[in-house]
Amino acid sequence: MFEDMIVRSVPGYTTIISMIGVFAERYHQPGSQIYDLGCSLGQATFKVCEQLEGRDFSIIAIDNSEPMIKRLEKRKAEGKPSSKLISIRCEDINDTRIEEASVVILNFTLQFLPLKHRYALIKKIYEGLLPGGVLVMSEKIVLADDDLNDLLIDMYHRFKESKGYSKLEISQKRLALENVLIPESVDAHRQRSISAGFRSFGVWFQCFNFASMLAIK
Repeated sequence: MFEDMIVRSVPGYTTIISMIGVFAERYHQPGSQIYDLGCSLGQATFKVCEQLEGRDFSIIAIDNSEPMIKRLEKRKAEGKPSSKLISIRCEDINDTRIEEASVVILNFTLQFLPLKHRYALIKKIYEGLLPGGVLVMSEKIVLADDDLNDLLIDMYHRFKESKGYSKLEISQKRLALENVLIPESVDAHRQRSISAGFRSFGVWFQCFNFASMLAIK
């Protein structure tokens, strides 16, 4: 149910996944690694493979959920020839070594890490990227303006209702994620990324309180 759930829960998710493939094509350097950290069932991973098919590349897909990884391995076995270039690992991304990377993907992953661990991960990604490498990071966000933040949350709930969720389901999901998913402002992500060493940072996509950002080394 995960793939259906996330498309119905994250506005613009299909666009984000599609463009991750485009960014990978733009920033991948021959002989370098691509990392998908918190890959779940590999939507971004497979889009990168599709976009780079026929090229010399390798991608490392990592998630700490064993059921997700088992499902991903099955999808890899059933996938196109380019899927064979995926290396799959079941591990905590905090323990992952980032080496010789030109593209790193954090697609709705950082928001589930404790705040105290986030800088260390971003710093590790920066240090593992080659010059000119890119971090593509998608997150649920909060806005400094309370009225605008409340408006976007309300619009988001309306979006979920339009996708078939009831008000009760929306409320239950919100309670279930409280203190588990901790969103931050775009400015917080920018400051962390620049502090880690990235020379450029910007939002390339936003819909309601969801955004996808780029940080370039």
